[in-house]
Amino acid sequence: MDEQLFFKKLNNLCTSKEIFDFLSSLEVMSDTMASGALQRISDVEVDNNGLKNPGVLENEVFRALCFQFEFESSKLSNTGLLNALEALITLRIDPQSTLMESLLSESEARLGKGQLTAENLCALGESLLELESPSCVTLEQIVNHMQGKDMEKWSPREIMMVYKILQVTVREGKQYQNLLNRLNSVTLPTVSQLSPNFLSVILNSLVVLHQTQAVALVTALCKHSVNHVPHLTDCELVNVLEAFLYFGHREQMFTEALETHVPKSILTMHPQTVCKVMEYCCKKMILSKPIFDAVAEGFISDADRLTTDQIAGYIIPFGTLNYLPPSASSLFRKLETVLNTRFGHFQPHTLLNLLHSCVLIQRYPLNFLPKVFSPYFLQKLQAQPPGLNRVVTSQLTRLFVTVTLECPFYEGPKLPPKYQVKAFPMPHNSCDVHLLKRVKTGLLYLLKKRIYFASEVSTPYFYAIDIEIKLDEEGFVLPVAQCEEVHRRIALCVDGQNRFCANSHNLLGEEAIKQRHLQLLGYEVVQIPFFEIESLENGRKMAEYLHKKIFPHTYGLGK
Repeated sequence: MDEQLFFKKLNNLCTSKEIFDFLSSLEVMSDTMASGALQRISDVEVDNNGLKNPGVLENEVFRALCFQFEFESSKLSNTGLLNALEALITLRIDPQSTLMESLLSESEARLGKGQLTAENLCALGESLLELESPSCVTLEQIVNHMQGKDMEKWSPREIMMVYKILQVTVREGKQYQNLLNRLNSVTLPTVSQLSPNFLSVILNSLVVLHQTQAVALVTALCKHSVNHVPHLTDCELVNVLEAFLYFGHREQMFTEALETHVPKSILTMHPQTVCKVMEYCCKKMILSKPIFDAVAEGFISDADRLTTDQIAGYIIPFGTLNYLPPSASSLFRKLETVLNTRFGHFQPHTLLNLLHSCVLIQRYPLNFLPKVFSPYFLQKLQAQPPGLNRVVTSQLTRLFVTVTLECPFYEGPKLPPKYQVKAFPMPHNSCDVHLLKRVKTGLLYLLKKRIYFASEVSTPYFYAIDIEIKLDEEGFVLPVAQCEEVHRRIALCVDGQNRFCANSHNLLGEEAIKQRHLQLLGYEVVQIPFFEIESLENGRKMAEYLHKKIFPHTYGLGK
């Protein structure tokens, strides 16, 4: 039968029985046709869970095909040999079987003699990478032969396959940076031709191979990924998100594409993919209400089938970015139910992160705090990495401070003093030094003397205030050193961009809880956000702004 007609008929067959009946009707077929038949059988019989019907491997027609390939491997064309190898690996044929050893040794012999084209080399590389323990020596040979080919003429598939092979060989300590530099340059003009799968694989390879210097290529791939978001599989989307995180790339259109895609796909998306989307939003400080609202609904529906790490991955970003979705009451009711039934299944540090994120948005885990503050739980925290480092003790302390200030009716165990920090660290949202300097200049213009305000003041309950001003009973400003006759304390929170979600006026969770607690400690909190003072041109305008902000009911202080 003519090959073109053969493949047309073969590709219309949808079961292995139809394929075997079709093959039985033929008297003769080429090795290309026979290997194509094996590939079609693998397409029909293998899914994400493996081989659907192992009985296929015992079929007489299938065994006859395998017999031919095993004993006539030296007579096969390169295409027939490599297509058969790929199909049999997909069908999970034992790599130690005589059939597979025959095909592998023949492929390696032709590789050694330089008889394989660039396309053949990629096909062999792809097959080897599917094996559990591919021969790195053979993969290196493939890379070395590929270097001898005209790289400018490589197809996107060939480019993608070399990246995948380099991932494995570089892990073994082999150095190919010169080849990678050439490959990165050749890939750049082909970016617009890349399929979602190829784009995802190449981005993943650039991460694994630490190609931080390939800025132009990474930028082009990230921009192009925007078009592919609706078509990416879960695994491919995770690769793309990891690349955005690893390379620190930000693309507003990519976030917008996610905002369209995630709500539509949330109920079918793998939980690990949802966690990666939330990690992306959290680390980039992107408060995307469409995404967060969809994830909240997804959690309410699917929480019972999530792992403990996935539960934390869904919920923690809500606290970090200080956002309560419309379904908040149902969301946290579901979380409480899950914690009640699975509390002991959580790793201690995961549990602490989760409960800490809840208090940031005024969701108080009072039923679980007696267990968290118990010596047993604290010892478990200490015993597991990272132990009781400053971040962990700060989270414990914030839980303690929250129930003390916001839940005075709580009568359970308290956090022992030895686990409490003296001051909360502010690594992510420490004060914007430039902004603080401008505000202090304006205050000096307003109050005339530096003695009337203090900066970076420590308070009870471990918070530091950007600027403190003290007033007496009549509203006159007192020197900050004075401790008597203090009637009011004003805490100025000089909030730079790093205290807000990206492109937003929404405070981050840790800053929101700080300002809430300062109010409960008796301070009058005055927020000085960056977006209100950015355009103030000089000290006098800043002083006028501060006058209205701090002393709205008095006149003439700045004159």
